[in-house]
Amino acid sequence: MNAKRLMRRSLAVLLMGWLTTGAALASERWVVLGGDIAETLAALDADINVIARDDTVVHPPAMAELPSVGYLRQLSAESVLSVKPDQVLAAGHAGPKEVLEQLAAVGVSVEIINAPPTLNAIADKVHAVGRLTDRRDAAEALADALNEKLDRLANLPALPTTRAMFIMQHSGLTPRAAGSDTAAHSTLEAVGLANAFAEMQGYHSVGAEALARQAPEVVIVSERGLAAMGGEAALWQLPGMALTPAGREQQLIVIDDQALLGFGPRTPDQLLTLRQDVEALLGAPTSAQANSVQNSSVQNSTAQNSTAQLSP
Repeated sequence: MNAKRLMRRSLAVLLMGWLTTGAALASERWVVLGGDIAETLAALDADINVIARDDTVVHPPAMAELPSVGYLRQLSAESVLSVKPDQVLAAGHAGPKEVLEQLAAVGVSVEIINAPPTLNAIADKVHAVGRLTDRRDAAEALADALNEKLDRLANLPALPTTRAMFIMQHSGLTPRAAGSDTAAHSTLEAVGLANAFAEMQGYHSVGAEALARQAPEVVIVSERGLAAMGGEAALWQLPGMALTPAGREQQLIVIDDQALLGFGPRTPDQLLTLRQDVEALLGAPTSAQANSVQNSSVQNSTAQNSTAQLSP
């Protein structure tokens, strides 16, 4: 067999392998567990095989319409197996762990993406999903774009010292506030706000006395949480809220908690939006103004250098 025929045969075998692998991947049935993982799959255009999700997957809308196998942290093997999956792609906090082990034991491929709830981990999560779905180049580009936005946020001018309260409550008369070691706390720090309840860890209910003592100047709450309370008027009527600067001035910012706190591909844009909302509320110099001043300085410097070069 001459070299040319051998090369053609090798290429034919290689092509057949690619086609077989592609057909196998196209026919696979995936279940995605975790809103951040689902959004990352969609952002990488790698969600074609997803046939079911858990309750935390609410974006993109097309994926939110897929059948649900239950709540992320309270799954059952029976529910997941009912959709006949070949692969499960899960966030690190999906569980119980025993359920995932049961799925693996019956032949379902289970891939778990462990990532801490930090902004630095967003890019790591993107790279992990890119490796699992063979979208490495797309993942590299997406991670770079997300990191660029986070860098832009980190380099904005400091805000006036402002104490904020992040409410994670959906009902009841006692606000459930975010303390340290929470995604909400990281969010407040990222946009330049001080967490009024940083002395406590996790999410806890706070009474009127604690509200008055910690004196938040701004309240941040999710759209769903505010609706569950009965709207903005009901928020300001919570016991102790009128004793706070935020309550007296009715300083409120409403956010999309899934997009902001999910630490997925939408989070950097949501952080920049929150920063702009804070600036508008406080009457602080805006990011746009800061960028304009920076650009103006660069232009002036360039003009001065050009003049110097033209001088005899």
